Amino acid sequence: MKHSENRIKGLGKLKRYVEGSFLFQAEEKATGFYYVEIGEIRVFKMDEQGRELEVARLGPGDFLGEAIAFVSGRFPFYAQAAKDSSVFYFEAKALFRRIESDPAIARFFIGLLAQKCVVLSSRVESLGLRTVGQRLIQYLLARCYGSGHCLVELKIKKGDLAKILGTISETVSRSLKQMQEEGLIEVDGRKIHIRDCQKLREKLSA
Repeated sequence: MKHSENRIKGLGKLKRYVEGSFLFQAEEKATGFYYVEIGEIRVFKMDEQGRELEVARLGPGDFLGEAIAFVSGRFPFYAQAAKDSSVFYFEAKALFRRIESDPAIARFFIGLLAQKCVVLSSRVESLGLRTVGQRLIQYLLARCYGSGHCLVELKIKKGDLAKILGTISETVSRSLKQMQEEGLIEVDGRKIHIRDCQKLREKLSA
């Protein structure tokens, strides 16, 4: 962890959450924010019919909810431990007092928020302008580091992947089947063999 993050972590209080428990729920007042030390946190929204749309999966080193806490808003989403997790909680008012006396802390969070804006812009573009098939390809390529062929092992259930992609599991299954019929991938349970990484990249940009 970077030295600046170590300084920030020292200002928080360590909390532990068992798998399935909530850090907070939608519409809850944001009086503070979180830093994931150990484990995995899933962030999702839910519509009136109870259908979930996963916004993000956060792991060690990720911050959660800082922008909302800074403006004293309410969380627009749910945050739930996907596995047993340890997080640092930062009370916003106490942190504001530290920012007033330590500009380095202010610079750290300005950089953090700017970086998140860039990531959010990219995700909005992906959800709004790309098809489910393209979003699936983008997800696979993000976990592929070769130029010939790759093996991507899904560590989440197909339903959870569908939520990340903003669709349903049946559509993910159809997209995987189509890519397999085109000879781009081979599916073996949760293992996806990418037969030609370059062709997959070309399909994404086509």
